[in-house]
Amino acid sequence: MSEPASISSGIAQRYATALFEIAKEAKDLATLEADVALLDAALAESADFRAMISSPVYTRDAQGRAVAALAPKMGLSAMTANTLGLMATKRRLFALPQLTAALRALIAEEKGEVTAEVVSASPLTEAQKQKLAAALKVSAGKDVKITAAVDESLIGGLIVKLGSKMIDTSIRARLNALQNTMKEVG
Repeated sequence: MSEPASISSGIAQRYATALFEIAKEAKDLATLEADVALLDAALAESADFRAMISSPVYTRDAQGRAVAALAPKMGLSAMTANTLGLMATKRRLFALPQLTAALRALIAEEKGEVTAEVVSASPLTEAQKQKLAAALKVSAGKDVKITAAVDESLIGGLIVKLGSKMIDTSIRARLNALQNTMKEVG
């Protein structure tokens, strides 16, 4: 891991742990989970939001005012809004993507869930996601939450990452294996 990435992860982990503990103590993990989903959606959908949290052009005050204005409009809880405000005053908003990832991991661990990253050639239906989650639950021994992505270059099949395990059943991988076998023969 590169040094700036590890610094961001370390910062995010400390804020995530503190925010998680506050939510757990208040028995409000469901609200925190909803806040994480809202922040993830804002990060994914708004280039302006991503620029505001990462650009050094914005001052601490400007970031703080932006967070104070956006939090109620986004529907964020007071505990999350206060954490973002603190991060803004400390110039730590750049670590927000890592913060949401760390919070997702802490919440999943608390709920006894694991997350499986699934990449497919075409979007999965809800029924396919449920069947896959059920099959992975047998292997993992825990409830499995599916995070799906699409990569058309796979041609067909899936790549599933569950913890440290990776299962690649894509046609692209099979074609590459066949190509390597053909090279060995000829």
